[in-house]
Amino acid sequence: MPAAKPRLTLFDLDHTLLDGDSDVLWCEFLMDLGHLDRSEFARRNAQMEADYRTGTVTTQAFSAFYVATLAGRSAADWEPLRRQFLHERIAPRLGAASHALVKRHLDAGDLTVLSTATNRFLSELSAAHLGFEHLIATDCEVGADGRFTGGTCGTLNMRDGKVARLHAWLGERGLKLEDCESTFYSDSLNDLPLLLAVDHPVAVNPDPRLALEAQRRAWTVLSLRPPA
Repeated sequence: MPAAKPRLTLFDLDHTLLDGDSDVLWCEFLMDLGHLDRSEFARRNAQMEADYRTGTVTTQAFSAFYVATLAGRSAADWEPLRRQFLHERIAPRLGAASHALVKRHLDAGDLTVLSTATNRFLSELSAAHLGFEHLIATDCEVGADGRFTGGTCGTLNMRDGKVARLHAWLGERGLKLEDCESTFYSDSLNDLPLLLAVDHPVAVNPDPRLALEAQRRAWTVLSLRPPA
């Protein structure tokens, strides 16, 4: 009998496991605390979220807009606010069903990975809160002074970039995607490249465009939200 393939299970974060979007919630958090000017920033934040949902924003523009909110401070400078953000805005939006689904795959021994377009600095506490050991995320550029520059570095973990980053991540571990029994949970048509690359795509709380695609391709559709 041939050896069973290792099971690789991938999760998107925002609007999939998380009831909301990390970047949008971060900006709201900073506006509430007065670190961003609501009168100037709120409209831009809402427009960026809308453009992401319709797929009309470029990966570069999307990532740069949100990573820029970190500019001028170091990770140590931001740490108290980052932990407050997790406690107040993120943890309450990670429901029991999301925790249970991740735990089920972890308990089964799957190689379980959180793959998100949200930058690593914001998403790594969410990953740890959910029990993930492995995170693939957009990386922030840090200057020689140890402060975030407001830019990104490397391949952005969004759309086709999620596939490229996954292949690179697996390669570092001596694995190939085709050698794994792979599953990916996501809510958004922005993740279509990775959904098409895995063996078992699952549409979770899908946006309207992904719902149509899932119906057309007879993909599994899952809700992690309690009934309204």
